[in-house]
Amino acid sequence: MNKEIYMAGPWVTEFEEKIVLDALRNGWYGKNAYAYVEKFEAEFAAYHDRQFALMTPNCTTAIHLLLAGLGITEGDEVIVPECTWIASAAPITYQRAKTVFVDIDPVNWCVDPLKLEDKITDKTKAVIVVDLYGNMPDMDALQEICDRRGIYLIEDAAESLGSMYKGKRAGKFGVGSVFSFHRTKTITTGEGGMLLLDNKELYERCKFLRDHGRAPGTYFNTEVTFKYMPSNLLASLGYAQFLRIDELVEKKRWIWKKFMEHLSDVPDLHFNPEPAHVLNGVWCTALVFGKSHGVTKQYMMDEFTKMGLPSRPFFYPLTFLPAFNGPCEEGRKNSPVAYDISERGINLPCAFSVTEQQIETISNAMKSILEKRKGHDFGIQHSTQKIPTDNASAPY
Repeated sequence: MNKEIYMAGPWVTEFEEKIVLDALRNGWYGKNAYAYVEKFEAEFAAYHDRQFALMTPNCTTAIHLLLAGLGITEGDEVIVPECTWIASAAPITYQRAKTVFVDIDPVNWCVDPLKLEDKITDKTKAVIVVDLYGNMPDMDALQEICDRRGIYLIEDAAESLGSMYKGKRAGKFGVGSVFSFHRTKTITTGEGGMLLLDNKELYERCKFLRDHGRAPGTYFNTEVTFKYMPSNLLASLGYAQFLRIDELVEKKRWIWKKFMEHLSDVPDLHFNPEPAHVLNGVWCTALVFGKSHGVTKQYMMDEFTKMGLPSRPFFYPLTFLPAFNGPCEEGRKNSPVAYDISERGINLPCAFSVTEQQIETISNAMKSILEKRKGHDFGIQHSTQKIPTDNASAPY
């Protein structure tokens, strides 16, 4: 019986089940009520060489908590990369600040330091740097610019668990960093996020903002703030997954390597990069088709759909989206690299359940599509196997 090919999904074992069952049975009263939250926070922070951690309901709320903790508000500007999921930018709007978009680097698909400085004004308070698909930007150059211009660097590491830059783990950079534990991520709590910090005063402020503006253990509120408290039950799942982090990251890297191996005879394909100073955690294998192929992401995704195969689009430029008053010709003019790469990029299935046979099936399907379009022979290993289907889209 053929296994379905899923776009994304977690790897949960009996190990996680035992820990979650303990939380379900015992994690409700007294000191146990947040025991797994506190354990997960402490060990996750230590793993990333950070002083403090705050678990949140999702990564979006973690970003919002940090922006609020930094006092970013109306009249301020925050810079974000053109290509990312909307969650990286939405909290800027929550704080009534202005979102400023910057183009991406053509190789790592993250904020381009050469373009960043031109976007900084006297109103700029921060830049949110996104480690897209596990890729790492030029952190040295970005931090130097932020330090010199007196603005905060915020690292959106939602997609880069396990990645490293010059020996430092993704999540160690900037004034604060955030992670996602969505169902599709390397570690999951179903929904969930984490904020990592080193500054104690900022940590205390964000912790205060996280729970209705009250001092711990009291019911006396001094500000109207948020309710971004985590669940102990979900934290137990996250903690159990965290204890398997090396195994989970290695499987993500295995998927990435197998796709590159099975498509190695096709020229001008560009996968998640891993330069010498980077280890890429590869949350999701992304692929940008070189211009020689003459294909767009929509064309390839439509062809995949006809064959019953799942895929996702490379993130759209944010100024292309109606949410930010797009499509915007000015956005295309200001961020030509982001628009170009997005139009030629797709995400390949990254579910932990994917097998090498399924990767071969997907790779052969892509070869056949490219052959049909260009007339090249990419050495397809033809199979009589029926292609299984799963067309459900996977949210960020």
